Amino acid sequence: MDRIERSGSSHWLENDLALLILQAQAPPRSAEQIEVLALRGIINAEFSDRRALLEWLITELEAWPDAGQRNAARLAASYLRAKLLLRDGDPAGAIKALEWVDGVEEADASITLRLRSIWLLATLLSDAGDVDAGINTGVMALRLAEQSGAPWRRALALIGLAFNYMRAQQLERAKQLIAEAAEVAERDPDPILMSRLHNSRGMIYSELGDEATAGQAMQMALDFARQAGSPTMLALALANAADSQLRKGDFQKARSLSEEALAMALANHDLSSETLARQNIGMAKIGLKLIEEGKRETIAAITVDEAQGQRAQASDGWLELAKQLERFGDLPGAVQAYHHYRGLSDRVLREGSRKAVLEAQARFDNEIQAQQIEALNQGNQLKAEQVRAGDLRLKLSAALGACVVLSGILLALAYQRIRKTNQALALSNAALKSQGERDPLTGLANRRHFQSAIKRLAAKGKFFGTVFLIDIDHFKRINDGYGHAAGDSVLVELAARLRAVLRDEDLVVRWGGEEFLIVIDGRQAASASLLAQRLLDEIAQTTMQHGEVQIAVTASIGFASFPLAPYGVAMAWERALDLVDIVMYLAKAHGRNRAFGIVSMAAKDEAGVQVLADELEAAWREGTVNLLALQAAPKTWEAGP
Repeated sequence: MDRIERSGSSHWLENDLALLILQAQAPPRSAEQIEVLALRGIINAEFSDRRALLEWLITELEAWPDAGQRNAARLAASYLRAKLLLRDGDPAGAIKALEWVDGVEEADASITLRLRSIWLLATLLSDAGDVDAGINTGVMALRLAEQSGAPWRRALALIGLAFNYMRAQQLERAKQLIAEAAEVAERDPDPILMSRLHNSRGMIYSELGDEATAGQAMQMALDFARQAGSPTMLALALANAADSQLRKGDFQKARSLSEEALAMALANHDLSSETLARQNIGMAKIGLKLIEEGKRETIAAITVDEAQGQRAQASDGWLELAKQLERFGDLPGAVQAYHHYRGLSDRVLREGSRKAVLEAQARFDNEIQAQQIEALNQGNQLKAEQVRAGDLRLKLSAALGACVVLSGILLALAYQRIRKTNQALALSNAALKSQGERDPLTGLANRRHFQSAIKRLAAKGKFFGTVFLIDIDHFKRINDGYGHAAGDSVLVELAARLRAVLRDEDLVVRWGGEEFLIVIDGRQAASASLLAQRLLDEIAQTTMQHGEVQIAVTASIGFASFPLAPYGVAMAWERALDLVDIVMYLAKAHGRNRAFGIVSMAAKDEAGVQVLADELEAAWREGTVNLLALQAAPKTWEAGP
């Protein structure tokens, strides 16, 4: 059974015949038969012409007659149903089919059935953009894999977990996990396992900026996929090898590999690999100066991902498209792609389906604070009970006619102690609430605090004030070149510089990652531009220090005052932030280390603003939008140790 599962569809006929024999040999309606039916579904799920067989297997498992084995059969059916829904382009339905599986008890189903389902659920959650849940579910899968005692299962779980940490931008942790996966996989290797290993390893090292190692890993993944003979693995390996060539700048080779991947995906009706191949073909065409054709094909592929609910892939796709268009001179197209990227990312965050790692940490901090508050409450209740008991004893003494004066004194002291305890509790609760609304690294307000503070500035749902959105330029290069500890030092120093420029009453928020948000209760456009210039200069004028290293840092800024001039268009705060976000990325597209601000827009309502925002650079050139472009003063630093 393990051999068949590991080789999967690469030896489909041989494996399916072997499973038919095992199915006949297994006792009728037994746990062994459930395992065989489940595995038959797995090796046939890759082929679109086996749908009828999959439907029959699901029906058999869902109607399993033995009540004691019903959860195991249902678990196997749910896994196959999820695979079928994925083939149909319905990942949300696949998640729904599996959302109950992490509650299956050990006694109800085998480790193998539980591990498969939880591992698939972790992958689907991450693909849908809920990276935090994907990591948590992946940890559960790893524990089950370790319990199974099979090195290849543990290696697969480590590979999946490493990939999810990469998506969460915890790259050092991803690197550690993929190294551990490689060590485990070498104990019991096979071509499919090694192709998956090097495929993920290549993507992680690419994110780390080590393109040489990434390219070697992608080539190894491709070699192992060809050796395995699995159409799905080969299509995936070809697409990722093409992505590696895109990063290297060999666009003709990338296009050739992508077209080979597309042909294979179409033959196998593999929509996921088809979409990835089409996106890479479009990106390669942009690199070959076929910009409009390549942009059109890339957007079509990303739109398919987005329509299927593959938000993580779609978000990454928009960002890669923006960078490619910026590189090849299509600045309006780059700004639009950046806007789609940020709109999708922010929408996911607002809907709660994706929790950034910082927000996950904040949740953990809140749990600790809640425990502390509960402990204080319990302490207060205990003191109250002690006082009530003392009160009862004093009343009894008074009833007996003794120590009346002393009773009064003791009661007064007791009530004073209660008042002091309650005051201390109130102060502690307020302090803990404040801590929960602070970013633990920089000490600035976090998104949670912003959500409560914005109510003051958004009368009747409309925002009044000035907003600045600041994004550190090339922050990934800082992390890659100097290490993540240096990146943290930069974030802390930049936060301090922002606070030094601003007033105490101005709201400064660490918006996420390398982004900062400033909200000022005032709408004077002239003062907004002066402040934007001061912020640019304060960030860029002198280097930031990490140990013995001096790090050069610049930022791009977008800003606007609301209601918008000249017609006084009031906007919901979400739309106001979206607009400032577009302006900020326009500053990036025009060279970075700049601030772009909206002076006025020829729009009389929010819908008109949105029309102009969708084509902001064109509207700027036509004069229907008036933008102010600022640049940082000449630098006085030299980067380096």
